[in-house]
Amino acid sequence: MAGADPTRTSWPEVVGIPATPAVMKINHDRSDVAIEVLPDGTKVPKGFNAKRVRVFFDAKESQGLVVRTPVVG
Repeated sequence: MAGADPTRTSWPEVVGIPATPAVMKINHDRSDVAIEVLPDGTKVPKGFNAKRVRVFFDAKESQGLVVRTPVVG
């Protein structure tokens, strides 16, 4: 695994893996952001936040797999 990258803004490689390891990867790369873990389909307020990453997972799937690329915002 590569080292932390404070300029990183997206994590396409975590799509399809369980949410917990995805959060660990994002936190490793960007410990400066707050990570929100949400079931896919959750309504969220619009607006950009440079210190937030949302991880959407499949709540119907037993492993809670990430369903879309987490991005800063």
